[in-house]
Amino acid sequence: MTRILVIEDDSLVSRTIATHLKKKGFELKQAETGEEGLKLFKEFQPDLTLLDVKLPDVNGLEVLRQIRQTGKNAAVVVMTAFDDMKTTVEAIKAGAFEYLVKPLDYLELDLTIDKAFQLKALEEKVSYLIEEKQKEYQIDNIIGRSPQMREVFKMIGSVANTRTNVLIQGESGTGKELVAKAIHYNSPFRDEPFIVINCSAISDTLLESELFGHVKGAFTDAVSETRGKFEIAGKGTLFLDEIGDISPNLQSKLLRVIETRDFMKVGGEKILKTEARIIAATNQNLKELVNQGKFREDLYYRLKVVEITLPPLRDRREDIPELVAYLLEKINRELKKNVRKVPPEVMEYLVKQPWKGNVRELENALTRAVILAKGDVILKEHLPFEPATQAQGSFQMPRELVPLWEIEKRYIQYVLEATRGSKTRACQILEISRPTLDKKIKDYDLKAETSE
Repeated sequence: MTRILVIEDDSLVSRTIATHLKKKGFELKQAETGEEGLKLFKEFQPDLTLLDVKLPDVNGLEVLRQIRQTGKNAAVVVMTAFDDMKTTVEAIKAGAFEYLVKPLDYLELDLTIDKAFQLKALEEKVSYLIEEKQKEYQIDNIIGRSPQMREVFKMIGSVANTRTNVLIQGESGTGKELVAKAIHYNSPFRDEPFIVINCSAISDTLLESELFGHVKGAFTDAVSETRGKFEIAGKGTLFLDEIGDISPNLQSKLLRVIETRDFMKVGGEKILKTEARIIAATNQNLKELVNQGKFREDLYYRLKVVEITLPPLRDRREDIPELVAYLLEKINRELKKNVRKVPPEVMEYLVKQPWKGNVRELENALTRAVILAKGDVILKEHLPFEPATQAQGSFQMPRELVPLWEIEKRYIQYVLEATRGSKTRACQILEISRPTLDKKIKDYDLKAETSE
């Protein structure tokens, strides 16, 4: 039952409020002094407190301040017969959720209480999601016991508590973004935003606007002022994926931001500050690009204050069995299936594969195997490496000659059905973004029944 504490020195008003709220099903406690109210607050642990400003012993605003200092996540609604701006401002500054004037309008009181509990539920949900994110990107969730991965873990632990820029290098699919998130979510700034920009997926002009924002009229389509990712990131992390693909012009501007910690929006004149940590990643050899004159040497050294190199999966084959177990747990959870058994000969087969796409390719292969498995065991024919043993229920090429778009349409529909409508999993398998998938579903008029 939801608990409400009423701190009100007027016994008639207090009884009237209590009678009204008890009818609504709330559990009530009442206090007539500030000292008694603070004691009851600690004992009763209310979800919401109705607090009168004028109390016989302690000023209600002082009671409010002491309640807020307890750190309890309880809403406090201040009540007063004195409707003046100074008291209102002081109450809100002290942490009051709302300010009501007596005599109370009970419809307004009910709406205020409903709004307070809705906000509390939202805050708890956000807090839960942040905690889940932190769990998801804990260092021990990055799988590997090989010497190379142990070094990666040490580096993550070393830089997590700093604001140092980090450069992550490794082939596609090695988990560069996963490492970046592990650094962010294990840092003191884990509650701040983690912003991702794929530098290779956006044109030079749009990328500058994405990074720094733009003012209205800065270019043809700039119909309103927009915040850039540096501004949105705040004190959090800006993850610049495929940093090796940015143009010399943007390299110069990015270098200036790193050096001065300030920037201007495209077309703007106001200087904005940034406290965001930059984590850059690339599957290219940046040092080689520097030698070729394609990447600024000064920017390279600014980005690689700390450098983390992720090994390809073929160089840490001893990690594959543990990775398979971890990925199967994740895939089964997302697809609501229970395919967890991998015979020794199939595991040996997986360990010996070249894995040019690294962990991402392994995950896609296991996803396909889970989808096609009839029981709880993964068989070799469920894996995508032997075209001669195409499994029943897998995607069939049309016998007739059809346009390329028709093949794409049929395959996307097949993947959506195979993943039971999970757009998240479909995007991972197809290696396309969520907006791209949504557009293709609309353009091709595909069936995509999903709860996502």
